[in-house]
Amino acid sequence: MALEDAKTQVDTAITRDGRRGLAFENTFGGVTSFLRRTLTKDLSGVDLAVTGVPFDQAVTNRPGTRLGPRAIREASALQAVDPPYGWGFSPLEEFDIVDYGDLAFDYAQAPDFPSALQAHAAGILRAGAACLALGGDHSVSLPLLRAHARVHGPLALVQFDAHTDTWPDDDPTRIDHGTMFYKAVKEGLVDPARSVQVGIRTVNPDPLGITVLDAPWVHENGSAATAARMREIVGDAPAYLTFDIDALDPAFAPGTGTPVWGGLSSAQAAAILRGLAGVTMVGGDVVEVSPPFDTTGATAIAAAHVAMELICLWAFPRRGAR
Repeated sequence: MALEDAKTQVDTAITRDGRRGLAFENTFGGVTSFLRRTLTKDLSGVDLAVTGVPFDQAVTNRPGTRLGPRAIREASALQAVDPPYGWGFSPLEEFDIVDYGDLAFDYAQAPDFPSALQAHAAGILRAGAACLALGGDHSVSLPLLRAHARVHGPLALVQFDAHTDTWPDDDPTRIDHGTMFYKAVKEGLVDPARSVQVGIRTVNPDPLGITVLDAPWVHENGSAATAARMREIVGDAPAYLTFDIDALDPAFAPGTGTPVWGGLSSAQAAAILRGLAGVTMVGGDVVEVSPPFDTTGATAIAAAHVAMELICLWAFPRRGAR
């Protein structure tokens, strides 16, 4: 069936009849959208909207993550033909998931960016859809958290990262990809007691009450124990899951701005994410993919897989309620 469909399917991002189903067009051709989902600004009846945030003006080291959303979309074409492995269901066939395109903003007016992104995400949530963002540098998580907290209240932050990103910053005008979770805690957007950071391997003496399961802890205790501890911390709280691709070791994700050795393997990340099934994820993002520093495309491929796992996590507890 897939082979026959490949002979006729093309540009399904703009020609698809209905929003559900797998896509069998050639992975190397056609209009690019995330997982070949319908590319649309119409959110009527949409369950989850994927949106790109091509912003990288808050980085401390190497730039290029403004190109991340485009690269992740291209890499995701490899996954659009099959149900996700290991989950036992196919969210692309059971839910109305669309690609909402990118955030529009004036690159020369960086101070206006956070409010523009918050309004963009708020519009998605107001339409009744969940929001999954593709970044962009990690500073994009703060406006996204603000939008989600307005709807759900204080959130459990589930963060995969090499860095805690909680360095002190009491200047509300600064936009920095290393301080946004400090601000998120101070603004009451996240509940530190229900929050957890995984894969950390840089020094920050004050975690602000957030539980840290650093990379050595994961390596020593294993993926299953890590996921179990994370589920215990988060409990039934509404959770926002942010995945900085530098949580992965540079051997698996070299295309990022601040790589740190000793990180998670892609196999560990996959097992931990699947072990979180049942957590009440209300939104999330995948960030810090910088294609110029990865000639193989492996980083974008990893990010596309992470994004699919986040879709599965979001969908998993909602299947029985449909």
